[in-house]
Amino acid sequence: MINLKNKSEIEKLYSAGQIVKDTLFLVEEHIKPGISTLELDKIAEDYIRSKNAIPGFKGLYGFPATLCISIDNEVVHGIPSERILKKGQIVSVDVGSIYQEFYGDHAKTFIVHDTSDENKKLIDVTRECLMLGIEQMKVGNRIGDIGYTVQKYAESKGYGVVRDLVGHGIGRKLHEDPQVPNYGEKGTGPIIENGLCLAIEPMINLGTEQVYTKDDNWTMCTVDGKPSAHFEHSVAVIDNKIRILTA
Repeated sequence: MINLKNKSEIEKLYSAGQIVKDTLFLVEEHIKPGISTLELDKIAEDYIRSKNAIPGFKGLYGFPATLCISIDNEVVHGIPSERILKKGQIVSVDVGSIYQEFYGDHAKTFIVHDTSDENKKLIDVTRECLMLGIEQMKVGNRIGDIGYTVQKYAESKGYGVVRDLVGHGIGRKLHEDPQVPNYGEKGTGPIIENGLCLAIEPMINLGTEQVYTKDDNWTMCTVDGKPSAHFEHSVAVIDNKIRILTA
């Protein structure tokens, strides 16, 4: 069941979204060779709590941390640890917050100091996929239009689109209906209406779309070992206009 939001609820989602936006700007300042992913996690948790918010991921479904930090061939859900970042890596950071009972959800992929042109292009295309998907979130369009647009663009560049994971509705719960695949057919799925709030999150692989879960039961990786990138915004439709809540 899709739970459309009123303007007051969307304002609360915006407040939660701004906290995660600012969290990722802060984390970005510290992404450099020699820092551990656990240190980044502490920086993020301290900041979120300083804003009278709660880390949205910590404890959810048993996840042990504030951030999901996924490196190189890890797609999503990497667990922060004593692992040290190295020059040339690409690092996806996904963060959630709860503020006044509503969730913010936001992700970016960063470069550790410098990386290959191949990795830079993957990151750029994944970011472009996100923005193209958001453009489809118009009243009267359908959810399938988002996935169709993301898939068409990513595959035109020769990349694999992850199918095992999808975007989602967002509100008082992190994951609400509808699911938002990054692939699909135009003109299919639920109709987009005013009050719809989604977390749109392309996960794009340099190689095959196939992924597997590591032994930690969380971290998802590419089967072929090639890098993956991930970007996510929480987005609302209000008064027939698209509003990016994490921008």
